Amino acid sequence: MTAVGIDVGKSSLDLGIDGQAGVVRYANGQAGIAKLVKRLQALGAERIVVEATGGYEEPLLEACCDAGLWIARVNPRQARDFARATGELAKTDAIDARLLALMARMFGDRLRRHIAPPPWQRELRAWLRRRSQVVMLIQAQKQQAAMAPTAVRKLAARTIAALARELTAIEGTMKALIQEHASPALRSTKGLGPVFQATMLAMLPELGHLSRREIAKLTGVAPMNRDSGQGQGKRRIRGGRSPVRVALYMATLSAVRWDPLMKAHYQQLRARGKLGKVALVACMRKLLGIVNARRRDELRAEAAALA
Repeated sequence: MTAVGIDVGKSSLDLGIDGQAGVVRYANGQAGIAKLVKRLQALGAERIVVEATGGYEEPLLEACCDAGLWIARVNPRQARDFARATGELAKTDAIDARLLALMARMFGDRLRRHIAPPPWQRELRAWLRRRSQVVMLIQAQKQQAAMAPTAVRKLAARTIAALARELTAIEGTMKALIQEHASPALRSTKGLGPVFQATMLAMLPELGHLSRREIAKLTGVAPMNRDSGQGQGKRRIRGGRSPVRVALYMATLSAVRWDPLMKAHYQQLRARGKLGKVALVACMRKLLGIVNARRRDELRAEAAALA
């Protein structure tokens, strides 16, 4: 197996090949990624592993998927724990690239292959991120203007008005994309509004491709066991994709109030003595499972229609 690790930085991509000492650096840009993909194809790379870096790795992931290459994205904590397990305590870009290549060789069959979203989902993701930025800017302007002199508040009001117009335009574009491409699975329950739909489509392209347990773990709403010997620790959720989990939380708050199925499930959990937050997380997991199953059925129907 030709296993490859790529350490992703803001401006560079360090290529490490399992069994080779050195690394090769490419620019993290369109031209550099194209050269790197050609090198990977020439190598016949069977397993490629990169770390999640908050977005810098996404162009590389999508380019590799478009080229038909197998690539996986791992959590940075997972990669660091693996490095410590090998006895490597130092950290440099070259070391990280070589360790990711070793991880690709040893655990490539256990890692989940990255699924690249289609172009419209990539566009939706960009609009969703811009919306989050604009919302944060509006909040910051309001907070800063609260205690400012009158003249400063007038200037802030102009800025807030301009940002509000931009927010309206962004949300209009997002709604148009959702109406054109989104599936009924994301509109099947009360509370699943446009922001939830956009977040699920843009930030969770694996929806419908994984089992309910896998999608819950990926999102960060699966309780993790902490048992040892005779002791049994509390189950807690951890990790996952924060933007997806936040959107799911807000949707669940609405669903347990207005959707009969989710409301009954929440009340049943509370009647069994579950704490409010524990019951709400369980409802988040159930809602995610419902949406995932319906999306899976839609994907299968689409595949059957094309066959």
